[in-house]
Amino acid sequence: MGPSRRRLEPARTALLVIDMQRDFLDPGGYAAKAGLDISRLREPITSIRALLAAARHERVNVVHTREGHLPDLSDCPPAKLERSSAAGAPIGSQGPLGRLLLRGEYGHDFIDELQPWPGELVVDKPGYSAFEHTDLQAWLEQRGIETLILTGVTTEVCVSSTLRTAVDRGYRCITVRDACASSYADLHAATLATIGVEGGIFGQVMDSAAVVAALA
Repeated sequence: MGPSRRRLEPARTALLVIDMQRDFLDPGGYAAKAGLDISRLREPITSIRALLAAARHERVNVVHTREGHLPDLSDCPPAKLERSSAAGAPIGSQGPLGRLLLRGEYGHDFIDELQPWPGELVVDKPGYSAFEHTDLQAWLEQRGIETLILTGVTTEVCVSSTLRTAVDRGYRCITVRDACASSYADLHAATLATIGVEGGIFGQVMDSAAVVAALA
C-alpha cells in the first residue's frame, strides 16, 4: 500500500484548520480590505467540512487556529503593523466586523460554517505559524501526535509557515490540496509544488477525498 493510501491512525493524528476566520473570508473583513480575492479563499470550505466530519467520526484530534492580536497591539511587531498599513488594512483599525485582526472582535472569530465543537482546541496566534508563541507543541506532545493534516488559508503564508515549523519539529505532514486556498492561483500551485521536492521534503500533498479514505 503506497503512502497516499496508508490508513492514518486517528489517535496519533491531528487535523489543523488554519485561520478560517471572518476577517479572512467575509467581504467586510481584513483580507477583503487588503484587496485579496475572498471568493478564492472561501473555496476550501466544503472540503474542510468533509474532513471535519470524518475526523470527528473517527475521533481524530482537531485544532482550529486564529490569527489576531491583543487589543493594545502589544504582541504585534511594528514591521507587521507597517505591512498591514501599506496593504490598506491597518491591523487594529475599525472595519465592518470590528477592529481588524484583534482578538475578541466579531471578525476575528471563525466563520459560521466551521465553528469548533466543544473539546476541540482553539489556538490564538499572533503570527503566521501556529507553533510560534502558542501552546500547540505541548498540546500535541501530551497526546502523542505524530501526523498533522493541514488545511486553511492562506496556502503560501499561514499554512506554509505552520507546515515548515511542523516539519522542523519532526511531524509527518499532509497538506490537503483542495482544503487550502490562496487569493493567487500561481502561489497556491507553487507552494504545493515545493512540498514534494527531494522526495517530499515537506511531507505529502493529498486531496480531501483521499484523506477521508485514509481515516476511514
